[in-house]
Amino acid sequence: MINDFLNDAILANRLIYTEIKSGYKSEWQKEFNIGAGGDRSSGIDLFAEEIFIKYLSKYGSIDSEESGKIGDGNKKIIIDPIDGSSNALSHFSYFGSSIALLNEKKSVEVAVITNFASGEIFYKIKNSNLKVGFLDDINSFKDEKIVQNSKIGLFEKAYSNYNVVKLLNENGFKFRSPGALALSLAYARRVDWVLYIGKIRDYDIKAAIAMCEDLNITIQNDYILVSKDKNIFNLINDILKVANVR
Repeated sequence: MINDFLNDAILANRLIYTEIKSGYKSEWQKEFNIGAGGDRSSGIDLFAEEIFIKYLSKYGSIDSEESGKIGDGNKKIIIDPIDGSSNALSHFSYFGSSIALLNEKKSVEVAVITNFASGEIFYKIKNSNLKVGFLDDINSFKDEKIVQNSKIGLFEKAYSNYNVVKLLNENGFKFRSPGALALSLAYARRVDWVLYIGKIRDYDIKAAIAMCEDLNITIQNDYILVSKDKNIFNLINDILKVANVR
């Protein structure tokens, strides 16, 4: 069942990716109601959600950022059909999807995160290595490696946390804020650190945190910090304490 689910998740992502590559559709720009995650759904969100429902609903109930709970089943599938919707609608090349299959004990069995702009896809089966490949070549999967000489971190929602930005800058930390949390966490082995400060939702992090379980992780009420480097991890945690982030 695990392999079947993974294959269908990859297939669904490939279909979405192929449609996006063929050209943006005018209906994708349309705005609809506020979704279950609290953001307004767009046409591209609902387009991707429809494909995921078609291919994944047979494996359990789906909890989607757009439509909330869909269907029934012993297992639960948490999806963000388009992670980084604003980027997608702006044709900014940093957006994707996030899928987590949970077992009856709410533990993540399979996590899948895709970058629809680059075609990269990450997946992790419980108790196995994180894999990365490309949707154009399903035989390309290999272990995701730690980049030893990375130069930057990723600070999601930096625009809302000026005090932390100031302290990071004063301490010499370089970072970017690309705007797709699950995707940024999937890239955690390639950058020095990933930080998010704001409201935490399962849609954004359930799959991604499962992919980072072997790294240094702090999850508090309103922030997440992940780093492959223990010293950097400790330094940024100290900065967050000074900034009174809890």
